[in-house]
Amino acid sequence: MKRILVQCDEDITQVAVLEHGKLVEFYKGDREQNGQLAGNIYIGRVVRVLQGMQAAFVDVGLDKNVFLYIDDLLPAHLEKQPKEKPPIHDLVKVGQTIMVQVVKEPVGGKGARVTTHFSIPGRFGVFMPLADYIGVSRKIESAAERERLKKIAERQLKPGEGFIVRTAAMGEAEEALAADLSELRLRWRLIEQAGLQTGAVPRRIYTDLEMLPRLVRDLFRDDVTELVVNSQSAYQQIEAYVMPGTPMLTKRIRYEAEPYLLNRHGVMDQLEQGLKRKVWLDNGSYLIIDRTEALTVFDVNTGKYTGSVDLERTAFDTNMAAAREIARLLRLRDIGGLIVIDFIDMASEDYRQQVQDELAREASKDRTKTVVVGWTKLGLVELTRKKVRESKETTVLEACAHCGGNGWIAKAKPLK
Repeated sequence: MKRILVQCDEDITQVAVLEHGKLVEFYKGDREQNGQLAGNIYIGRVVRVLQGMQAAFVDVGLDKNVFLYIDDLLPAHLEKQPKEKPPIHDLVKVGQTIMVQVVKEPVGGKGARVTTHFSIPGRFGVFMPLADYIGVSRKIESAAERERLKKIAERQLKPGEGFIVRTAAMGEAEEALAADLSELRLRWRLIEQAGLQTGAVPRRIYTDLEMLPRLVRDLFRDDVTELVVNSQSAYQQIEAYVMPGTPMLTKRIRYEAEPYLLNRHGVMDQLEQGLKRKVWLDNGSYLIIDRTEALTVFDVNTGKYTGSVDLERTAFDTNMAAAREIARLLRLRDIGGLIVIDFIDMASEDYRQQVQDELAREASKDRTKTVVVGWTKLGLVELTRKKVRESKETTVLEACAHCGGNGWIAKAKPLK
């Protein structure tokens, strides 16, 4: 069972996603500001071209200049790209005005990453006006359904246009996809017109939906049994957004006049526990999570769990529970980049494969691309998760003023 809870306070909107009662995703944003840069489109000016990095820096009016890599300048369709990449200074010059879209939020001291491969997300798909190819979500497993959706997209697209069919399109009629695509195409035309108009450089010409409608678009699908909201105005906003494309989902929206909706459903307690360095599992084992600049490390420990068969089975049961919890924490904490897991040692190759398969199966529920690489020679498991934005550790928590976030302070000097 999957539920979405929306708590609207005077200035802040908080959204929680629960699967079988467990918190798997959490979002918090100022209702007056979008809070997210990814998806925004800007008219910017090239300020530096670095041949050695095959990249350019563009001023789009943000605190830091954005990063434009050569692959994001070349055509999106691989067949249309040259066999050898040209020097980047052949593609872009200092002082040039260019339209770009943010694909990766600023992280740490790095500025945002941008592209010229524009994409406009809708409820049933992502419209790519210049891509000239069709993709279908890998989460749609039925070959027949994938082929049906692909043919619908082929009939509806114009030459040169591209489209990625989202999981939400599964089972939808052609009319629904056509209406979604038509709205996205109109939005792109308005963006093009805004880009051609004379005006200040840099400037923003397109902003994705605000947090609440964006999350409803991306999260509220057939697999959600209920969406509960504590604000009448937000209830009406969600209903108005859902009604045109998926009217059957409006029956699953419920208003609950509870100012502390998330607390009542135990969300804030789960969030607090999920963001700790030491996270206990239901069977008494626990995880230690440490984050560095380059990667995040999970260490699995049996803790209070002693098992009932033998040491190998105890290690296996603990690792299976840890695999499920780690996949949940990756989503909840929004951890990106390289992840390394130190599972408890197991001699059985079959057990090792089952743990890896369980981790991959749970990670497949993640909307953010996650790849389980597998076991290393040292007995660790490596995986990667696409880094799009700052993790929850940096957006919800702040480093200790005394230890700087490392968890250690100098011992007190002994008395003389």
